[in-house]
Amino acid sequence: MKVIFSKYQGAGNDFVMLNNMLGDYDSLSVDQIQFICDRKIGVGGDGLIKLNRKEGFDFEVDYYNADGSQSFCGNGARCSVAFAKSIGIIKNETNFYAIDGGHKAFIIDDDVKLEMLDVASYEMTGGDYIINTGSPHYVKFLDTSEEVDVIEFGKSVRYSDRFKEEGINVNIMKKVSSQKVNVATYERGVEDETLSCGTGVTACALVYMAEQELMDAKVEINTKGGRLAVEAKRIGEGFNSIWLTGPATFVFHGSINA
Repeated sequence: MKVIFSKYQGAGNDFVMLNNMLGDYDSLSVDQIQFICDRKIGVGGDGLIKLNRKEGFDFEVDYYNADGSQSFCGNGARCSVAFAKSIGIIKNETNFYAIDGGHKAFIIDDDVKLEMLDVASYEMTGGDYIINTGSPHYVKFLDTSEEVDVIEFGKSVRYSDRFKEEGINVNIMKKVSSQKVNVATYERGVEDETLSCGTGVTACALVYMAEQELMDAKVEINTKGGRLAVEAKRIGEGFNSIWLTGPATFVFHGSINA
């Protein structure tokens, strides 16, 4: 199968984007997705995204991790919005569907501002946090003097007895200033550290709000791939009005036989 694609990246999280509005890639298999995402023999990417038709919405974000598994991806969704504009599906705002439900998004200059779903609660375990922001995340909040290898720690959590079947993303967060943090993420499905993770930085921002007892905040996040920001309101043990904002950048077009 000849696959025509566009490559996008959002704060270093990179994706192979396919225009599937006519169903050209409905039959794409997990093996083909793994091949396309392979950085040595394929295009390379943290994930692959098909933009599908979806009744009642502008489009559907059909997201696959590099291993072919499916989840919601914040940066992937933001890049999908930029891609949708580039192929004429939308202008500067949209209402789209993803695996976790409907989302709104706005394009503001070079950034995409994405509405995340409300988060009803979180769990604490041994001083760390478990929270679902469209994908499940484990968050460790470190003191500035502490050092933890995110890959080694991430694997130890992701493959622990509790999480080895379904998997979980693992984040290391450090405070930089009153409303700025550094975040590193080990992603399930990629099974490695990624340069950033949209649902991961959202999880970390919400945990930071809980830790600092902030009721309404905009948290700036530094990742190895660049800057992101999360706005939210805290309601009891949950959060609403959650928005993830950051760049969504076109890299190149191409085609590959998969």
